[in-house]
Amino acid sequence: MATATAISSHEIRAARVEHDALRERDLADKLNISEGQLVAAHIGHGVTRVTNDLDTLFAAFGQLGEVMALTRNESCVIEKVGKYENYRGGDHASLVVNEDIDLRMFPRLWVHAFAVEKVTPKGVRRSVQIFDAAGDAVHKVHLRETSNLARWKTIVADLAVEDQCDQLVVSVRAPVEDVKGDPENADKLRLEWGKLTDTHQFMQLTRKLKMNRLGAYRIAGAPYARKISPEAVEALLHRASDTETPIMIFVGNRGCIEIHAGPVKRIVEMGPWINVLDAGHDLHLRKDHIAEVYAVTKNTRRGAAISIEAFGADGALIVQFFGVLRDEDAAGQWNVLVDQLEADFQAGAA
Repeated sequence: MATATAISSHEIRAARVEHDALRERDLADKLNISEGQLVAAHIGHGVTRVTNDLDTLFAAFGQLGEVMALTRNESCVIEKVGKYENYRGGDHASLVVNEDIDLRMFPRLWVHAFAVEKVTPKGVRRSVQIFDAAGDAVHKVHLRETSNLARWKTIVADLAVEDQCDQLVVSVRAPVEDVKGDPENADKLRLEWGKLTDTHQFMQLTRKLKMNRLGAYRIAGAPYARKISPEAVEALLHRASDTETPIMIFVGNRGCIEIHAGPVKRIVEMGPWINVLDAGHDLHLRKDHIAEVYAVTKNTRRGAAISIEAFGADGALIVQFFGVLRDEDAAGQWNVLVDQLEADFQAGAA
């Protein structure tokens, strides 16, 4: 079902002025609208509706030079600085793969897109922001001082669409899928899991058995999925930093997954958040949203892929951590780190 805002665009803009210190997401929640509807209300006031076609968007992103790529879900935000190079389009999934920016995109979720200019005390902030049908953010591209600012206005004009209405009609947000497991298929799950040769085969397996990721983890047990306490995630980041262990971090939503591969150095706690604040890479994770954590082993042709995966109380996947398999030494360091985490943070341990 599609819904429009209960307040006018003028009222939304007035609220933005009144609550200028609030982040867009927080203000949208306060107004009981989606973030996409908040942005759309400013069309003609620094915001332009642009095409949602990925091939066109990413050709434009490539002209911007160095930018910051941001992807988030309810509990985790990842930000990577780099260039949108090596884009590969596809009807079901599209990719950007380079040393700095690594993305997996699902085009059917890229529904609404806007070019945004916001005046702040630090100057004009420019971005392209993409939202799904419910008006929830899928991905954002933020320009930096080092970006090709001279191309911005031309790019926005080229991307602009005819419809510049400042009202955004959105669909009801799809609920998080209930945890699906089938204890009667537990033996079959374990048997087939042991035959995996690629991590991507796992989701095919769960679909075949009418399960989902968390449901399978709860049923499989050791040696495939071992439950550990939520505190292990914070310890993981500190220990990876202390031991200079390169890791891979996957953060995503239904429409986009963003990946960091490399070291994490500066780990900073701020209230409920645990943060990675490194040059070219930021991670912001709500520790208090983590309800379940599993150490998971899946076989690949290059050896075992061992991950630490965190889920919210609603069963939603928040973040995944892997070793860097292509680097034998880094993978070995990661496996030792996970072994120590499992020993120190067994679920239910005091």
